[in-house]
Amino acid sequence: IQAIDFTVKKVAGRVPVVAGVGCNCTADTIVSAKKAEQVGVDGLLIVTPYYNKCTQNGIVAHYSAIAKSVSTPIIVYNVPGRTGVNIAPQTVARLADIDGIVGIKEASGNIDQLQEVVRLVGDKMDVYLGDDALTFVGMALGAKGVISVCANVAPKQMSVITSSMLAGDFEKARKMQFTLSPLIKSLFCEVNPIPVKKGMNLLGFDAGSPRLPLTEMEDANALRLENDMRDLGLIK
Repeated sequence: IQAIDFTVKKVAGRVPVVAGVGCNCTADTIVSAKKAEQVGVDGLLIVTPYYNKCTQNGIVAHYSAIAKSVSTPIIVYNVPGRTGVNIAPQTVARLADIDGIVGIKEASGNIDQLQEVVRLVGDKMDVYLGDDALTFVGMALGAKGVISVCANVAPKQMSVITSSMLAGDFEKARKMQFTLSPLIKSLFCEVNPIPVKKGMNLLGFDAGSPRLPLTEMEDANALRLENDMRDLGLIK
């Protein structure tokens, strides 16, 4: 909460601040959501409960309880590769009817699922990608943008993809997607956020070391990331 509060004050209204406050307990998530709301965030990114593998009805009940407890807009976060729980497209459609839920970060990596989500709820809530590698394809299907890892290291280049897609310049967006592809692969060659933290350090930000159980990036992978960043002109 101190980090979120610092961010809100530092940003000072220049851009929206969306705080990640989800956990595997509904009651604890509500407590964190209320605290984030009190410090003035513009949105709440709430991951599905992890480890406690609830049913689809449980997912709806979880988000319903949170939405009733806060007035800040909520973005649902579906990332089954990390949580072990997937939100089915039909469940997303149910969530879209809950007041206060305005979007979803769809990070299943499944294009068929993404397409079905956009088909079902694209006119009711914003669909954001959670996979940098699928930005071009996902936005072509109707996603509004991407909640990006790569943008921490290459914000200008990622912005070219999303702004070009929104403007209908698919060739420019496709070219930049291809250009960034090696970097994106390097940023996910180890568990996120190990590589992106290394990338931030290479850019000159004092991002420090990962907390255990995360460890420092392996030397060979770190060299690969450094070379990709150098090829893009991000570092000398």
